[in-house]
Amino acid sequence: MNQTTQAQSVPSKLVIASRESALAMWQAEHIRDRLRALYPQTQVSILGMTTQGDQILDVTLSKIGGKGLFVKELETALENGSADIAVHSLKDVPMNLPEGFMLACIGEREDPRDAFVSNNYDNLQALPAGAVVGTSSLRRESQLRARFPHLKIEPLRGNVQTRLRKLDEGQYAAIILAAAGLKRLGLGDRIRNVITSEDSLPAVGQGALGIECRADRADLVGVLAPLHHPDTAACVLAERAMSRKLGGSCQVPLGGFAEVVDGKLRMRGFVATPDGSRLIRAEHTGSVNAPEALGDAVAEDLLKQGAGEILAALAL
Repeated sequence: MNQTTQAQSVPSKLVIASRESALAMWQAEHIRDRLRALYPQTQVSILGMTTQGDQILDVTLSKIGGKGLFVKELETALENGSADIAVHSLKDVPMNLPEGFMLACIGEREDPRDAFVSNNYDNLQALPAGAVVGTSSLRRESQLRARFPHLKIEPLRGNVQTRLRKLDEGQYAAIILAAAGLKRLGLGDRIRNVITSEDSLPAVGQGALGIECRADRADLVGVLAPLHHPDTAACVLAERAMSRKLGGSCQVPLGGFAEVVDGKLRMRGFVATPDGSRLIRAEHTGSVNAPEALGDAVAEDLLKQGAGEILAALAL
């Protein structure tokens, strides 16, 4: 595309829909600033919104309908034209987008790992028996219970600042958060220890940003192309394919993590019972050009090992 054609196809105005939490706003502002630098002639603004997931804080996500609660209101803004694009943490985006919507762009991934945050202990291994660890994630909880059955795992909801305040008030000996969120908010100094992906396999899409728009806005794909990161996209598409095949959601303790290693895509996945008593793992390597086939292969392996029984029991 020559510069003249591109200039004609760039809208004079772009509105970004975003949740109003500090982290969501950081992400939206990051994309806004990049778009402004790319297209100085375009007026780029942010429409801040409160979602149902932000309003219900006293119940774990798995009990109130899952992570789609963070996305629905933003999609309504896209649908009625009050916003052009929505910026999401990809781990909050349901595996199947509603009809009429698409992921137009996947940005470069921040640190995908989980972070151990504590004021008194250096790592999980240092926690004494009965110590209370806070997490709202069944994925983290199942892996913690499998490795450290002597710890007490308690629910932890709220935005990053709220979770840190609860830790500082002494409600928890430690909490587990996504390293990416802490780093993006300039709170990387709160991380006592970054947990390896071997010890805590990340959530599908963790650390990556996705930009959603209406499926009939093909014009925006070209506009957003400079923000698209092909390696991250391959990893995330593999992870999402695995989760989709397994029917993954907040109600299911599963993790999926792909990375580009020596030009190939290495993908690991697991499904567990919430108490960590049974944990099934699979690993496959495939082509960067066929990420969804790789994700499907990992899911098939997990199903062959009995993941279907665990998933069926959780659905009851």
